[in-house]
Amino acid sequence: MNYSMIIGLEIHVQANTKSKMFCRCDAKYFNAPQNSHICPVCLGLPGALPVPNKEAIDKCVKLGLALKCDINKESKFDRKNYFYPDLPKGYQISQFDKPFAYNGYLEFDIKDDSRRIRITRVHMEEDTGKSIHEGMTTYLDYNKSGIPLIEIVTEPDFTEVKEVNAFAKRLKQIVKYLDISDADMEKGQMRFELNMSLRKEGEKGLPNYKVEVKNIGSISVLEKVIEFEFNRQKDLLDKSEMPVQETRGIKDMTGKTFSQRVKENSDDYRYFPEPDIPPIEYTISRLKEIEAGITELPQEKKHRYTSVYKLESNIAETIINSKARTEWFEESIRGTKETKIIQEISKWFVGDLFALLKEAKMKFKDLKLPPSYFAKLLTMLFNNELSGALAKQVLLEMFKTNKAPEIIVKEQNLEVISDASVIIDIAKKVISNNEKVIKDISRNPNAIKFLVGQVMRETKGKADPRQAETELRKLLNTAKIY
Repeated sequence: MNYSMIIGLEIHVQANTKSKMFCRCDAKYFNAPQNSHICPVCLGLPGALPVPNKEAIDKCVKLGLALKCDINKESKFDRKNYFYPDLPKGYQISQFDKPFAYNGYLEFDIKDDSRRIRITRVHMEEDTGKSIHEGMTTYLDYNKSGIPLIEIVTEPDFTEVKEVNAFAKRLKQIVKYLDISDADMEKGQMRFELNMSLRKEGEKGLPNYKVEVKNIGSISVLEKVIEFEFNRQKDLLDKSEMPVQETRGIKDMTGKTFSQRVKENSDDYRYFPEPDIPPIEYTISRLKEIEAGITELPQEKKHRYTSVYKLESNIAETIINSKARTEWFEESIRGTKETKIIQEISKWFVGDLFALLKEAKMKFKDLKLPPSYFAKLLTMLFNNELSGALAKQVLLEMFKTNKAPEIIVKEQNLEVISDASVIIDIAKKVISNNEKVIKDISRNPNAIKFLVGQVMRETKGKADPRQAETELRKLLNTAKIY
């Protein structure tokens, strides 16, 4: 039997604020000694009262606006009641019926096909602590307890793994572009929960069950979980067994899941309004201030690159991958009106420049080379002031020294040979030294490329290869060889 997947996601993103959600404890807890970033509010001690973090709430609203959501101008916090050892209060301060943002969407591309996933809600809550299991003993670290946590809930609109992958990557880019979160998955700053079920191909409507898988810490593991769950649920359905509606965990990074508990409904959490925090109101003027801080987002930037500059889709996607890349690229093309030069800059940007960074084991943020120098180099290449071989040589020296390309060209005498007579003399020499290749030209016209390569070798890359080929063809034509 053939089945199709029905998938919804819940994504938890830690806001990168200085302090926690409801207290003044330092939010930079990663790698800190256990239980060193705690206070009576974190631990839920009697008499301790929560004070909401305004910056964290603004970041939540900002993300909602970026995801084209409607904003509740009056919202509130609620208590979500459940027992777990890493939840010291016995409840979590979250949001239930009045989230800060709701009814939005996120657009992304798969190749050149635009997709849209609906966003149910974007709300604010506090993170829990961490349970550390060693043998039969469990230790509790409450440093993470109370960290501002933004939750994004989607509609069950995903039907393919590649949609989930593209959505997750685009959402990660957005929260980093807007400085809402560092979204470092290795530090748990962005985590996924998967809701998944299967239906027979051709069927309409939602299945009458769904399986939740919690605490997925990477996009690659998320893909593995989907594959595992598809096969597991398919096997059950093929045997006419209905998968249990339950919450499942994952075994390390394998993607294999295991049953944890029967899935709760919202009624099980006994939500009620948080009595210690009054309703929170947003004025239209304040929302406009927050919206004004939303810069051009990755999807919009990609479409501008492909439509205005005619960049290839995969090149544009590579450039927009991080805010640091796009800012450097934007600076490199600033003031450049020639579209073909911008296209050349983009190709060298994702090709030769990225290769140098990879070889040097450098991150893009460590690059000291001024973007204007890079643009100047490619402009010189476009204007035939440098050959491709020379441009690569100059770029390597620029990467090492951060010097301007024209200075390197002058210091190392790398100017292109513009004197046609010099190139003609070298072309004659190449022809006389390659009689066997000349004889092959009538059968293999591409042999001319070998001769061009020999001219470039003789001139140490200083000849214009197009001019070299032109002069070679003239000489061979005169000799009635080509």
